Amino acid sequence: MAHGAGGKATRRLVDGLFVPLLYSAVPDSLGDAARVDIDGTSVAITTDSFVVTPLSFPGGSIGELAVNGTVNDLAVSGATAVALVVSFILEAGLPTDVLETEVRAMANAARAAGVHIVAGDTKVVEHGKADRMYIATTGIGRRIPGLDLGPSRVRPGDRIIVSGPIGDHGMTILLARGELDLEADLRSDTRPVLGMVTALADAAGPALRWMRDPTRGGVATTLNELAIDCGLALHVSEAAIPVRDAVRGACELLGLDPLHIANEGQFLAIVAPEKADAALAAIQATAGGEAACIIGDVRTEPAAAVLVTTGYGGGRIVDMLVGDPLPRIC
Repeated sequence: MAHGAGGKATRRLVDGLFVPLLYSAVPDSLGDAARVDIDGTSVAITTDSFVVTPLSFPGGSIGELAVNGTVNDLAVSGATAVALVVSFILEAGLPTDVLETEVRAMANAARAAGVHIVAGDTKVVEHGKADRMYIATTGIGRRIPGLDLGPSRVRPGDRIIVSGPIGDHGMTILLARGELDLEADLRSDTRPVLGMVTALADAAGPALRWMRDPTRGGVATTLNELAIDCGLALHVSEAAIPVRDAVRGACELLGLDPLHIANEGQFLAIVAPEKADAALAAIQATAGGEAACIIGDVRTEPAAAVLVTTGYGGGRIVDMLVGDPLPRIC
């Protein structure tokens, strides 16, 4: 299960097995979408699968999540989603009204995101073999002109921006399972982020270096992947990171770090210092981005690491997610 949690085990699986066997040329880094050139036209392609349980939860459901997760992977890769291909894997005995509810949720999310579902596939497996429903999606996007993103563009002095409070999705899913005697007023943050990304790109231009959405493995894992890929140090202020009190409280009770909790409607960005304030203001002026903030900067030491300055002024190295504390969150 840890190999699917988005942390260290996932990285080892990808780097150690998939990349050497499946890639004709080993890429410098693995992002959320691939750039493919077809007869002079550059498009972005991404794929994702969703195995969340429960199927519906406060703030969203698997159908909505499948659309938002895919269009967001394109958005943070510098592309606008144009089309989605969807595959359903259904368990025999799944109530028709449950399936209809999720198909409607997917259709509504696609309309809200401005993307068309153009094709798909359906498979049914024996009862007990698929936990009711799995969804896989592939997204095709048109690249946003003028954006050149990647770890190689990150420089010392750049600023780290997060679009809003972290940890909402992962903690919402955990509590929605009803396995813990905890209650909190939490909702998943699943939503499309293209509006905020577009505003950021317009304000920052070439000063926008890199973006990712911190889904599985959370902010800590996403920043660690960047630090490894660029070889620099990412310094983050714990006091600057926006975390809702309910998320922070639940994490303290369960011994979890909010930096390792999954998000589905937030993104991280690295912006050159001269454009950081303008970039932040642009996100904050966009619906849903009001709580965006600068949480740190890029330095040279300690190389390829993420260092968090605590509220008491000390420092701690934050590693990638290890293990699988929150299974089946997306």
